[in-house]
Amino acid sequence: MSDDRLFPFPSHQRARWRRSSHSAAMNNCVEAARLADSTLAVRDSKDVSRRALRFSAPAWDRFLSAVEREGTG
Repeated sequence: MSDDRLFPFPSHQRARWRRSSHSAAMNNCVEAARLADSTLAVRDSKDVSRRALRFSAPAWDRFLSAVEREGTG
């Protein structure tokens, strides 16, 4: 994975992070935030200080399509 999709958390502290209500009790999920440049940031909810991944809208759509098509294992 190239470093251009990674960014340190402090640079996006003002992002509005969201997580699924289905996993709030376990805190075992990912959080997502739509950024000002129309990309989507995704981070591990268990360690929000670590780097997050950033996806373009088309890349995120391809990921979701693959999960729907192939399942989560």
